[in-house]
Amino acid sequence: MSKRNAVVARSVTLNLMTRREWLALAAATPLTAAATPDINVFFNDFLEKWVRADPEMATSMRLFTGDVQDRLDSQLSDISDEAAHARIARAREGLAALGKFDREKLTPAQRFSADMLDYQLHDIIAEEPYLSYRFPLNQFQGVQVRFPSLMTDLHPMRTRRDAENYLTRLQAAGPKIDQALAMMQDRAKQNIRLPRFISIETVSQMKRFTTPEPAQNILVTNFAERLKKIDALDTTQRNAMVSSAEKLVGANIYPAYRRAMDGLATANAHATDDAGLWRLPKGADAYAFALHRYTTTNLTADQIHRKGLDEVARIESEMNGLFQKLGYRDGSILARFQKLQDDNSYPDSPDARAQVLADYAKIIRENNERSLEAFDRRPKAACNVQRIPEFQEANAAANYQGPPRDGSRPGVFRVPLRGPKFPRPGMRTLAAHEAIPGHHFQIASQVEMTSLPGFRRQNPFGSMSAYTEGWGLYAERLASELGWYRDDAVSDLGRLNGELFRARRLVVDTGLHAQHWTREQSIAYGIQQSEVDRYVTMPGQACSYKIGQLKILELREESKKKMGPKFSLKAYHNIVLGEGQVPLTLLERSVREWQTS
Repeated sequence: MSKRNAVVARSVTLNLMTRREWLALAAATPLTAAATPDINVFFNDFLEKWVRADPEMATSMRLFTGDVQDRLDSQLSDISDEAAHARIARAREGLAALGKFDREKLTPAQRFSADMLDYQLHDIIAEEPYLSYRFPLNQFQGVQVRFPSLMTDLHPMRTRRDAENYLTRLQAAGPKIDQALAMMQDRAKQNIRLPRFISIETVSQMKRFTTPEPAQNILVTNFAERLKKIDALDTTQRNAMVSSAEKLVGANIYPAYRRAMDGLATANAHATDDAGLWRLPKGADAYAFALHRYTTTNLTADQIHRKGLDEVARIESEMNGLFQKLGYRDGSILARFQKLQDDNSYPDSPDARAQVLADYAKIIRENNERSLEAFDRRPKAACNVQRIPEFQEANAAANYQGPPRDGSRPGVFRVPLRGPKFPRPGMRTLAAHEAIPGHHFQIASQVEMTSLPGFRRQNPFGSMSAYTEGWGLYAERLASELGWYRDDAVSDLGRLNGELFRARRLVVDTGLHAQHWTREQSIAYGIQQSEVDRYVTMPGQACSYKIGQLKILELREESKKKMGPKFSLKAYHNIVLGEGQVPLTLLERSVREWQTS
């Protein structure tokens, strides 16, 4: 048997085994921590069991080594409803084991970790009534988007085994896309459908992905480029592997994507353009859960909507003052900002995108140096910037991917470069949010905190979005407060426009899901179409940014008032970042304990 055929045969065997393995994990590998007085052992055992059940998470986290990690790197995660219920069963098992520890006998650090795990597992279990509202094919976080990102951004490529695992995963991708389609079709039978315009966007995205010849698809070109770094492979072996990847994309992945396109169009033939969760049974309850999950508060949709309106009015007033100073006196805030962008864009040239990326890299370096005045603890990991793949750009937002614990790759600030224009005003604030001192300082530092249990370093149980995104938005404002834009009013307006955008999100997200706003109404309020579509797909998530930022600012001002001359900005940042991601209730507790220390 040829090496290439051996790889394919091995992949089929693994694909048949893994589903049984995943579904057995809820009963297998019983937790031992309940029988031991050491809660740290329990934290570690439960984390390992959790990650073993999710191979794609395992690839991202790099928690294991040797054959265990290699095996997981050859598999794809099960997305079925059955697997989701098994995940919830594991969460219940974890809660039961956690409940056997007497928290009064734990150290303060252990008690905090126990409270954190308790919060997250309850949150996972609380989603169970709304599992059927997960749409595995959608334009923002669907399987068809996450798979290419897994393979090009996260899958390791250091050894021959890594390359073989890559091909094995390509073989498994077609069946996984088919599984996602079957779930969408089952939901449609229950009259649970995507809004029509989201379905159309999702199909369009898949068409873009399958337009290039297989040899030119990112799954092949990225693979070919990364194979060059494996010294153990000679040119003939590399070429054979690239040829295998091309055949798998053409014969396995492209047909699955095309089946998904056809099937999604049929399944959603009776869909409407109603956008909010209100359109679904128990939609109001589902949205209340989403708001709680993403804001880690009990704020209602009405309260968040009103808060958004107040913030929009405040920020627009501040922007108007800066616009007046720069001579932009006529038109709405949106119109004047558009004029500002037109006046401050890169010249149209074939090299514009390369220059934008180079300038982002420069901004990150500058921010890293400037941050010394406000931070005395910073991550060791580097932060790189790269373009989001073209097929995703139409529906993508800038984002950050944290480094794994093993240090095998840096943190990555990913930015869409759709064009044709590339305005400068928002670049510095975007880099402050996604990179330094925003998500890179928060997420990479958390990964490097060896004093924390593993589950608190890499978010296996989900991100505390109000904390992480609240910190990113706080970082944008902090850059202005520290004077980084003192001689750059254009970038400071970019910063204010970013904050205005997040305030409008509060209004639009709650408008869509609780007040029956339409897509068109949301766009008219000042949110671009791709963003509105994101809020439709991820209810509540857009509210986390401003709610989190306002809490971090509120606690900072409270600390200044209570501590007086004892207050230190560096120390405050150490407290806010020092526990990693937390719900806002636990953040408040930490800060108030520090205030009286």
